Amino acid sequence: MLSAPCYVISDIHIGATAAATDRGVAARLLDFLDARRDEARLGRPLSLLINGDLFEFWFEWATVVPRAAVRVVAALAALREAGVPVLWIAGNHDCWGGEIIRDDFGVDYHVGPWDGPLAGWRARVEHGDGLREREDRRYRALRAVLRNRVAVRAFRLLPADLATRLALGSSHASRTTRARDGGAGLRRVALGYLGTPGGPELVILGHSHVVALERAPGGGVYANPGTWLESPTFLRVVPDRVEMRRWNGSPEGEYLDALDRRVEEPARPG
Repeated sequence: MLSAPCYVISDIHIGATAAATDRGVAARLLDFLDARRDEARLGRPLSLLINGDLFEFWFEWATVVPRAAVRVVAALAALREAGVPVLWIAGNHDCWGGEIIRDDFGVDYHVGPWDGPLAGWRARVEHGDGLREREDRRYRALRAVLRNRVAVRAFRLLPADLATRLALGSSHASRTTRARDGGAGLRRVALGYLGTPGGPELVILGHSHVVALERAPGGGVYANPGTWLESPTFLRVVPDRVEMRRWNGSPEGEYLDALDRRVEEPARPG
């Protein structure tokens, strides 16, 4: 269970850009995480959801992790020590994790879709890569190879510096642009989930880099926090609404938009 308020970020891609730009993105993220820790220190319940691609590349060797990630994962560990639940959904850039994230930093690292209570909402969360039925067919085949245990073990045998250069060089196209369809494909997927009887009332996706906060025909909500490569937007979810905000250094950020929750009416007896 993710307590309210639940803050949701996605597609930060630390380590993706030129050094100066990347330091700016990382600094904003660290300030954001520090603000959440300050909130927890005041005795306020909250939780953090990272919906994939926190880093441009994450991989766990036996004794090494990517340098660009060190300060951020330390901040996540500090959040956990402050009592804040942190759920990290693996994206297509940071799916090769597990033991170090869970055991050394105390973060709940999850590969695949997550279904559960999120700030009182019945929610489904996925990063979004590979969900479009036709457009992502080739990618799904490639993903099966890249995540194969044999392939992961072989990659782990490479020197960390060489492996990181190879990974960063091959990841350029998938993070520098928005989805070519403007997010329409993931929108269809989300509305399909929301239209399923007994399904979720809140669907959160990432990956497309397209900000979204939309009411589904049945009353549910589809939300995508966008990417910090363009603007540091995030979601703040409380039991009665979902808010889109932008990080500006203030405790809760700049308010942009919100959708109220529509309480489901019980079925009338026939």
